Amino acid sequence: MNQTDDRKAVVLLSGGVDSATTLAIARAEGFRLYALSFDYHQRHRRELESASIIASALGVIKHLVITFDLREIGGSALTAEIEVPKRKRKLEVKNEPIPVTYVPARNTIFLSFALSWAEVLGAGTIFIGANAVDYSGYPDCRPEYLKAFEAMANLATRVSVEGKLRFAIRAPLLAMTKGEILRKGMELGCDFSSTWSCYDPGPDGKPCGKCDSCLYRAKGFKEAGIRDPLLQFHRGK
Repeated sequence: MNQTDDRKAVVLLSGGVDSATTLAIARAEGFRLYALSFDYHQRHRRELESASIIASALGVIKHLVITFDLREIGGSALTAEIEVPKRKRKLEVKNEPIPVTYVPARNTIFLSFALSWAEVLGAGTIFIGANAVDYSGYPDCRPEYLKAFEAMANLATRVSVEGKLRFAIRAPLLAMTKGEILRKGMELGCDFSSTWSCYDPGPDGKPCGKCDSCLYRAKGFKEAGIRDPLLQFHRGK
């Protein structure tokens, strides 16, 4: 196990605008960056290409991609043969059920891997791009969940029990709108043309433009007053 270092951070990096901005925030705060992505046989594995580009652009020390197959479990439109919902109306998530794009216990799985790696690295901080404002209502994006996971992390790890390190779960975007996230990312030098959001890309590799993730992305760029460079790139192909 490496020596503990409070300036090391493990950052969950999906390849989307939220995780890219989170990585940029961690960099701006002076952390030494270790990015963690997952190939869980998700429908939108295209996001891993973006994660690799972002990790390189923002200067991570190591970008680790862990592979496992959540299709063996299923239960989600992202990991099973369930249709991804498409909307033609404005986003209205209040009082709606949790959508079928929810992947059972995904953030718990991801954070558990991050915690394991952080303990080995001696990194005291884990960053996650969770958001509780412009999101689809996933239960593992709520502040009470993240607080509970942090408490568990400090009960379940050797370095914490031995008093060598206390873990902090940081979610700097938690109370921000998508527009605020995009403005923050731009301020910190994020190239959003490299990011990916779509849950259900077409055969041509273009974003569908109608899944919740695409719609939240579009809403954010509109609020931020910025043209989405990813869409400009695809239109120009």
